[in-house]
Amino acid sequence: MQSLDLFGMRESFNQQQIMLCFNGPISRSLIEEIGNALRNYLLADHAHPSSAMDVFGVYIELTQNIRHYSQLHGWSEQDSTATVVVARDSEGHYVVSAGNLVLQADGEALLARIQSLAGLDKAELKARYKEQLRLPRDAGASTGAGLGLIDIARKSSAPLRASLRQLADGRAFVSVRAVI
Repeated sequence: MQSLDLFGMRESFNQQQIMLCFNGPISRSLIEEIGNALRNYLLADHAHPSSAMDVFGVYIELTQNIRHYSQLHGWSEQDSTATVVVARDSEGHYVVSAGNLVLQADGEALLARIQSLAGLDKAELKARYKEQLRLPRDAGASTGAGLGLIDIARKSSAPLRASLRQLADGRAFVSVRAVI
């Protein structure tokens, strides 16, 4: 294994204003521990309480979705990894990014949902959220009610962005970015 240039990584992280970065298998307890660290970073950063709650909520929603998806597919620990980054942008907004392996078709469906939400304004997102709340939930469904992504879009100060990198084995790496 090549020696890591930790100083170079540190400089890059500082330049990109990365507050928190994680890459690896994600468990419930790890989500909680990283969440506690994130709260402490936000407190030390003097984040406005509502912004801190939104950043934390988006982090929790994204990481729990990743964990649930991997469990649903029974993937190995190596394939169940998440990459999560919380940073600041040049305007001082918090940026929460998360990515993981998905089946190509699932990734394409997620991109389509995110693109449909990205075109909505705050009032339309609120209406979509309320509409989704009223829909009957399929008792046999393996996923939630679909509110999480809409809620992330509502908390975001810019449209959600996502990308999909196709891999050779019918899977892809999906990345989701929310600006708070």
